Amino acid sequence: MFERLAAIQEKYEELTEKLSTPEVLADYNTLKKLSKEQKDLEETYLKYKEYQKVENNIKEAKELLNDPEMGEMAALELEESQAKKETLTHELEILLIPKDENDDKDIIMEIRGAAGGDEANIFAGDLFRMYSRYADTQGWKIDVINSEPGTAGGYSQIEAKIKGENVYSKLKYESGSHRVQRVPVTESNGRIQTSTATVLIMPEVEDVEIDINPNDLRIDVYCATGHGGQGVNTTPSAVRITHLPTNTVVTCQNERSQLQNKAQAMAVLKARLYQAEQEKQDALVGNERRSKIGTGDRAEKIRTYNYPQNRVTDHRIGYTTNTLDRVMDGDLNGIIEALITEDLQRKLKGE
Repeated sequence: MFERLAAIQEKYEELTEKLSTPEVLADYNTLKKLSKEQKDLEETYLKYKEYQKVENNIKEAKELLNDPEMGEMAALELEESQAKKETLTHELEILLIPKDENDDKDIIMEIRGAAGGDEANIFAGDLFRMYSRYADTQGWKIDVINSEPGTAGGYSQIEAKIKGENVYSKLKYESGSHRVQRVPVTESNGRIQTSTATVLIMPEVEDVEIDINPNDLRIDVYCATGHGGQGVNTTPSAVRITHLPTNTVVTCQNERSQLQNKAQAMAVLKARLYQAEQEKQDALVGNERRSKIGTGDRAEKIRTYNYPQNRVTDHRIGYTTNTLDRVMDGDLNGIIEALITEDLQRKLKGE
C-alpha cells in the first residue's frame, strides 16, 4: 500500500513540475491532459501528505513521553495522533481502490413504464420528477432528449442527458426495475396495485471511445409531435437513427433543429452501444459481476416504493427507509450513500 502511495506522491510532484514548464503551458492539449492526470491523483496525494504529517507527530510525541514537563501533553498528542492515523489509513485504503473510469462522466438516463399500463407510465413520470429534483440539489443540469407521454399522465418512455460533477458515480446504481405499490389514480375501487418502471443509466461516451461506421446507420427525419413551440410540429426536425448491425433505434425530437436532434440522437446511440459492449464484457468475466451492487440489467428488480407504509426498500443491500415522501421529492442521499458504502466495503473485502 505504501509503495503505491509513494509512487503516487512522486508522480504528482513530477506533474507539478511539468505543468509549470513553458513547453506545457504553450500546448493546450498537453496542459489539459496533464492537469486532469494530476487532478485524479490530488485527493490521494493530499491525504497521504496528511498521513505523513501525523506519522511525524507520533514520532515527536514518543520522543517527549519521558520529558518531566512535556510528557503528559505528549501522551495526549500521541493518543490523538494514533487515532487519526487509523482513520487516515482506512481512508487511504478506500482511495486506492481502482476507480470506475466512468465515474466522472455525464449520463444519459432512460425511464420506461413497464408492467401496469397507465399506472406504470404515471410512475415513470414520478421517477423522472424524483431524479430531476435530486439533480437540482446536486447542481446538475437536465436536458430532455426524447419523451413519449402516457395517455393518463407520466411517460411511456423518456430519455434525458444529465450533466454535472460526478453524475455517473452517484446514479450508476439506479439501473433496474423499480416497483411501486399504491392505489392508482386510475383505480376506482381503492385497491392497491403493483406496477413497475425501468431505469437505465448510461455514461455519455466520447467519440474516441466508440467508433460508428456511417454506412451502418439509417437516418429518418419526420415532423415532431407534442409540445415544442411554433413550427416544430410542421417541419421535419425530429430524427430517428437506426444502427443496422444491432437494430438499435434512437429518436430525438425535443430540440428545435434537425441538426441538434441528430447530435443528441447520436449521443444516445453511442451510449447504448457502449453499454451493450460493457454488458458483454461483464458477462465474460462471470464471477466479477457478483461483487457489484446489482447487475445493472433493466430486468433486475432493485427497489420497491410502498406508498401505504411510506416505505422505500432497496432489495440489493437490504436498505429500508420510511421516508418515501421525501425520497420522491428528490431526497436520495441516504439511499445513494448506502449503496456507495456497500460497494466500497465489498471492494475492500476483495469480493
